[in-house]
Amino acid sequence: MSSIPADDPGLTSPAPGSADYEVALQSLNQWQLAWRRFKRHRLALVGAIIFAGMLFLAIFGPIIWPYDPLALRRDLPGPQGFSPLEMPPMGSDGGGRAVWVLVANGARLSMIIGITTMLIAVTIGITVGGLAGFFGGRTDTILMRFVDLMLTIPFLFIILVAARFFGGGELIPLILIFGLLSWPGLARLVRALFLSLREQEFVQAARAVGVGSLRIAFRHILPNAVGPIIVSATLLVANAIILEAFVSYLNFGLKAQDISWGNALAKSQQTIAVGNWWWPFFPGMAIALTVIAINFIGDGLRDALDPRSKE
Repeated sequence: MSSIPADDPGLTSPAPGSADYEVALQSLNQWQLAWRRFKRHRLALVGAIIFAGMLFLAIFGPIIWPYDPLALRRDLPGPQGFSPLEMPPMGSDGGGRAVWVLVANGARLSMIIGITTMLIAVTIGITVGGLAGFFGGRTDTILMRFVDLMLTIPFLFIILVAARFFGGGELIPLILIFGLLSWPGLARLVRALFLSLREQEFVQAARAVGVGSLRIAFRHILPNAVGPIIVSATLLVANAIILEAFVSYLNFGLKAQDISWGNALAKSQQTIAVGNWWWPFFPGMAIALTVIAINFIGDGLRDALDPRSKE
């Protein structure tokens, strides 16, 4: 059933509550309806704008303001204070390098860590949770006991030990450590979703026509469970950014020459006690704004992708 043509200038949109309006709504697919609901969530739009700005900074910041760890200014006796009317606008660090350059260049590694950690955790979580929830029985028991074992491990302690002995300050090992330890919660969510969906009529119909089990699980059930998974994935990005900042602040993270927001905070520890507030403040604010923006986006996606939401 088609709705009113959008390219006809002589026709106007039907009024809300009318029969034609209900017909127009029915012609939209799930993602179009979700986008309509998301646009009405003001905090989610604000979060999306902030996060898009941080992504822009991560992509183009190191190109416009490259960071050179050896570019020390010998003419400065120490960190220069914050002044919005002078350059650099966010002050300078102990070597005379602009804190703005640290923030702009740190965005790239922090975003890479957050997004790639999320992709690893989502891949493992969907695979383990989907198999456990769809097949049930012994498969469910074995996989869920392994997930329970992972959840009983003291997470932060294992992260610090693994980052020290296996990370070695390198980016890729650190991402793998975060990703391989961040998926159990998502796996439990996916299992619960699959358990509730595997007895639905469309699954029984697919079985009746001879569709294979894995195809049913990941081509029929998974698309119907994608809403809560997307919301959880956004929160995993925020969690990974905070986790990297925590590990780096304790000097268990990236090497000194690799600048992330967490690494910038770690470098400022020695000067916080003498009143150098601007050096840790701006990287910390970048982390806080990004995490808050991601949480706003997650709230908006949760409402937009909820099938019980009303237009």
